[in-house]
Amino acid sequence: MSKLMAAKSGLLLSTALGVLSLACAAQAQESTSPAAQAADPQEVIVTAQRRSENIQRVPISVAALNGDALRNLQTSGEDVLALSGRVPGLYAETTTGRIFPRFYIRGLGNIDFYLGASQPVSIIQDEVVMEHVVLKSTPVFDVQQIEVLRGPQGSLFGRNTTAGIIKFDSVKPSEDYKGRLSAAYGTYGTLTVDGGVGGALIPGKLSFRLSALMQSRDNWVDNTYSGVSADATQSPKKDAMGGYEDGNVRLQLLYTPTEDLSILAAVHGRNYKGTSTLFRRKSLTKGSNEPAGDWDKVAYDEAQNNPQAYHTNGASVKVDYDFGGVKLTSISAYETANGYSRGDTDGGNAGQDTLAFYGQSMGKLNDLDQYTQELRLASDTSGQLSWQVGAYYFESKDLTDFYQRAYFTGANPNNWVRLKNENKSSAVFGQVAYKVTPALTLTAGVRQTEDIKSTRLLKTADTAAGAVTYTGRRNVKMVGKEPSWDLSALYEVSPDVSLFARVARGFRGPTIQGRSAVFNSDFTTADSETTTSVETGIKSRLFDRTLRLNASVFAYQVKDIQLNGNDSNGNGVLFNADKANAYGLEAEAEWRPMANLSLTGGVSLLHSEIKDKKVYAQVCALNTVPANPTNTVVCTVQDPIITVGRNTFAQIDGNPLPNAPEYTVNLGARYSIPYGANGELFASTDWVFQGYTNFVLYKSAEFYSDNTFEGGLKLGYVNHKDGYELAVYGRNITNEKNLKGVIENYMASVLNEPRIVGVSVSVKMP
Repeated sequence: MSKLMAAKSGLLLSTALGVLSLACAAQAQESTSPAAQAADPQEVIVTAQRRSENIQRVPISVAALNGDALRNLQTSGEDVLALSGRVPGLYAETTTGRIFPRFYIRGLGNIDFYLGASQPVSIIQDEVVMEHVVLKSTPVFDVQQIEVLRGPQGSLFGRNTTAGIIKFDSVKPSEDYKGRLSAAYGTYGTLTVDGGVGGALIPGKLSFRLSALMQSRDNWVDNTYSGVSADATQSPKKDAMGGYEDGNVRLQLLYTPTEDLSILAAVHGRNYKGTSTLFRRKSLTKGSNEPAGDWDKVAYDEAQNNPQAYHTNGASVKVDYDFGGVKLTSISAYETANGYSRGDTDGGNAGQDTLAFYGQSMGKLNDLDQYTQELRLASDTSGQLSWQVGAYYFESKDLTDFYQRAYFTGANPNNWVRLKNENKSSAVFGQVAYKVTPALTLTAGVRQTEDIKSTRLLKTADTAAGAVTYTGRRNVKMVGKEPSWDLSALYEVSPDVSLFARVARGFRGPTIQGRSAVFNSDFTTADSETTTSVETGIKSRLFDRTLRLNASVFAYQVKDIQLNGNDSNGNGVLFNADKANAYGLEAEAEWRPMANLSLTGGVSLLHSEIKDKKVYAQVCALNTVPANPTNTVVCTVQDPIITVGRNTFAQIDGNPLPNAPEYTVNLGARYSIPYGANGELFASTDWVFQGYTNFVLYKSAEFYSDNTFEGGLKLGYVNHKDGYELAVYGRNITNEKNLKGVIENYMASVLNEPRIVGVSVSVKMP
């Protein structure tokens, strides 16, 4: 890494050491009052290293949220994107609706909206990797805990984890009959029902857990367009889009025939129908990043009001056998999905302006099949030395249709292509931890992976006359063979203060971009990228354990970073840039100064840079007059530009990574007052603040957000004896209109959710 980056990383390290000094001083001054001890935050157990461990003793930057925290965020009908900004370093967004979330950790992610795109953030649900972008959207419900692991996690979790991991663990079957149900209803008919129930079927042998989630919203966005559309003459329609129905169910069975053997089997299914992302054409004016227009109005002449529908199903079997000091674990899983998403990609209609290009697109996933198998052999952790070794196999196949309709004056081709995608990956891995002294533990892990990806063009696009003109390659295969490793140290200064340091290397497998074939352009590809990360931090419990404060500083470098831009038709183009550097700081705290008050907070600071003077990205440009050989740049580009033929490109060297906020701050508070013999009245609030965030590869005066915020509020009553809660809630309570994404050529915006208010109820048994 560069000397400048090392110097700045050293400055952050000095800051962390300053935090450590304050923490140690606070530890020395602590009292031992019984009241303070009673307010001790609950011990948090995580499985970040595939073992159950106290979060304060794991040498990884990991954050954990309990299920109630996520359910509180999702009362307004939000999906997993509700986690964005709630954990320091985590950002999430979508420009393709609920079926295609994109995640970023420490600024590292992927802005590509192609169905075959890979991401450097891995989603793991109940120990099963959800690799395809559609599987990553699988709703989270009846969840016990969410863990966010920051930094490369390649040793234990494999390729495509160079940024980190988001792990979701559902409530598991138990011997005791237990149940919970939460329901909320609010603005626009937004309904969320999340629940689960379970217990013993055969005491001591067989237990179950049945869980379900239903989220829905009425259509609430009007389509005001009146005129001739691509399909027929269209009249304005009130409440044409914006709604959805998302139904999910999961059944788990836990069989324990002996004390040494346990078998956990699970099946789940999803039936979703809704609306893809709504773009708002020309809501951005040149020179400004302030979006104009209304949340509840668009004027679309194509795509039949942006429909979207998907079905997913899956099953898994986890087998654990304890040989006495050594445990064998096998996890077998199968996931399948199919569906489509259609959108008016220009975000408007032919009568809005003089731009000569309009379009709609549709992606269709046919019969995705994903199979994974993992075997793990692990020692217990009671001795000075502990270890685990394993093997992993992944296979995914699908047929993808991509349709792009482009409208030019005098021409109206309707093009679609069919692609067959295959991905196979296999790996062996191991990790060892050794207690050098009672206070110092060293951990090392390594993994060797082979990743094979191929895309075949089964159907080429036709011209307006129905002729096939494609002459490029129809079958592309890429192979990546890379090692991943990590080395960490944890030193316990005291029972309540620990220091850790970690260096890790991971890689993201090669990627193939097939969508460009819709305009008879060749596939574009990107070779494997590798990430090397260093970090150090502190984990502490202070003031009689009423305060949990964890902080870390980090720096990483991505070599051959995979980036995504556009070609002259607006299609995705993959390429490798030389490298990207980043450094930053993260801190999070939970403080309970008194029995009826809890305060939470988190902050992340990030600086990222793309480093490659030879790499350029195509900018916002459209041909306003078909006969004009040069496109017109419609935004304010702030980077050096060059013109090649009719296209304009910007040099992106030194620019930040896209969708990498320079800072985020999250704050939360809950205060309660005893009411009656068994209950309390409470008020809680949560806020997220976000700094400068560039949405594209080049810098402009339009395509970024800065100093945005959103807040939530909840007021209610909880009865601890009978286990129920009644409340009113509000999300985005100040009705902030924040820019979340853009379609550059049309100066179109993607907005956040408007204010949602409603009522909620939750019940727990027993």
